[in-house]
Amino acid sequence: MAVDLSEEIKNLDATLTGIATVLDVEGLRRRAQALEQEAADPDLWSDQDRAQAVTRRLSAVKGDIGRVEGLRRRLDDLIAALDLGDDDLLTEAAADLPALARDISTLEVRTLLSGEYDERDAIVQLSAGAGGVDAADWTAMLLRMYLRWAERHGYATEVFDTSEAEEAGLKSATFQVKCPYAYGTLRSEHGVHRLVRISPFDNQNRRQTSFAGVEVTPAVEVSDHVDIDEKELRIDIFRSSGPGGQGVNTTDSAVRITHLPTNIVVTCQNERSQLQNKAAAMMVLQAKLLERRRAEEAAEKQRLTGGPQDVSFGSQIRNYVLHPYQMVKDLRTEVETSNTNAVLDGDIDDFIDGEIRWRRATEKQG
Repeated sequence: MAVDLSEEIKNLDATLTGIATVLDVEGLRRRAQALEQEAADPDLWSDQDRAQAVTRRLSAVKGDIGRVEGLRRRLDDLIAALDLGDDDLLTEAAADLPALARDISTLEVRTLLSGEYDERDAIVQLSAGAGGVDAADWTAMLLRMYLRWAERHGYATEVFDTSEAEEAGLKSATFQVKCPYAYGTLRSEHGVHRLVRISPFDNQNRRQTSFAGVEVTPAVEVSDHVDIDEKELRIDIFRSSGPGGQGVNTTDSAVRITHLPTNIVVTCQNERSQLQNKAAAMMVLQAKLLERRRAEEAAEKQRLTGGPQDVSFGSQIRNYVLHPYQMVKDLRTEVETSNTNAVLDGDIDDFIDGEIRWRRATEKQG
């Protein structure tokens, strides 16, 4: 056992050393010190958005440092146990090895997020597809899944808009995940998600297939310079609907903005103030226009280089089967599980990690 354990620990040590090099832990410490000085500025909180961004970045940098240092301490404890040759310590070390390997692997995935916008917050829009009331119910299930995933990790979220369907579920929903690298983490969730189950809305208990679309875009920052001409906007004000409190539902505070040149429509109705809803809707619109610009630039680059065109848009990326068997399977990465209840309760890290590795390998091949 000691020989096998020694080899595994040696491999983990090499992996963790490589992670620390890629993350540049010393550089992170310098960045944390600079952010702490910025956070100590008494004038910082005069700009709430900037202050929150600084504190989130500081928390993320300290989190990265803490994870590397914590894993290094655990690994050093295993190395010490191996050096002592004590059977009891070796048994304890072997028992902890799978969890340590998993945690190191999770941190390794984080080092793969190096895209232009990967470190930003993510804006996620869900929309019901084919499948009628089941598709609307599926959209609501996906919203819960992603919000529970964020809650599991302690990530802040903000729901901008939920459009309720007539019978049950949601026609659409838009929310933001506020944590560093949220976009890089979630962007491969973009695509069509397919659900197969016995429909709770069918009195004959027939199997139903339904679809929902997931769109993921990076949140905009001041440096993006997304210019929007007010003359190109149609802004509609209407009364909020659905849950949200008495103050929300009795005032004409909901805002719908249509960008006429692109026909992009965004809605926000979850704030009490019309001005707050308009500001949130404009932020989502800017994010969509930024993503559109990025996609156009990527398509032009592909055209000029003769690269293959993306023909996968609109095709399902993941199947969620609840009947006649239990299975969730990603069609790109082949990651799968029979624990469908856990997945729908937000346990999707294995799928996300697999997507990040798959995306990095695909980009290298391209």
